[in-house]
Amino acid sequence: MPASNNESPAFKAVIPAAGFATRFLPATKAVPKELFPVIDKPVLQHVVEEAVAADVRDVILITGRGKTSMVDHFDRRPDLEQRLVEKGDTTRLASIIEASDLVDIFTCRQSEPLGLGHAVSYAESHVGEEPFAVLLADEFTAPTDRLLPRMFEKQKETGGIVLALKEMPREEIHRYGVAAIEERGDSDVVTVTGLVEKPDPAEAPSNLILIGRYVLPSAIFDAIRKTKPGRGGEIQLTDAMELLLKDGMPVHGIVFTGTRHDTGEPEGYLRTIVELAWQREDLTTFKEWLSDFMAKQG
Repeated sequence: MPASNNESPAFKAVIPAAGFATRFLPATKAVPKELFPVIDKPVLQHVVEEAVAADVRDVILITGRGKTSMVDHFDRRPDLEQRLVEKGDTTRLASIIEASDLVDIFTCRQSEPLGLGHAVSYAESHVGEEPFAVLLADEFTAPTDRLLPRMFEKQKETGGIVLALKEMPREEIHRYGVAAIEERGDSDVVTVTGLVEKPDPAEAPSNLILIGRYVLPSAIFDAIRKTKPGRGGEIQLTDAMELLLKDGMPVHGIVFTGTRHDTGEPEGYLRTIVELAWQREDLTTFKEWLSDFMAKQG
């Protein structure tokens, strides 16, 4: 439904998901990492649900070779639905229909994974001239933490770029993009003055890393076109944002203090499963087993 004259258009979300996920090989040779289950729901659905809770109306998935099953997950399965109807399994029937009714899913295929900036560039024709969100497909936050809605609100207020930041021990920041900021007060909203991709911890401008949530203006696409391959021969989104920052575009960050579930590597994936399982009231037996198992390990 088109927005009224007094209503801003709803944000669209881009989810880049074309990578090889080599940290999970051989499992990811045939199964996309984004569809790995967190108990009974794939990681990607958690990401999409986070977007929907922020009033995102449509999502474009940037996929790659061998990853069409991600789109299939959000499609209807009449044969499976009929079997569940026949069995009277209304709970599971509702759960699979819910996935297909979440949001409008569009897809675009990246020819080869040449960096996050390169992946985002494929969304240009779909996004148009409006600001949009980028959500990395291997991490998510609880919708109740309202990280994405706050980012949208800040972007409507100030324009420019809004980033999600999180404090990280310095010995770990070499794995991430890191933000330089103006002097930080009591607010969790900061002004970003610089961006560095995977710096040496001794040279990093802060311990605030970029986590996988960005709200970007459409000007990012021209910046990506001007961005030369950087670390690893890839076109980095961080480098494109740095170009806009140097041109005077305002860049703000929201320092997130809630729980970020990072499933991008095996340890984080396993931790996410255990953390969410511990919150489930229907998994009491598992929690009892886990407590007993840990006690036996001393």
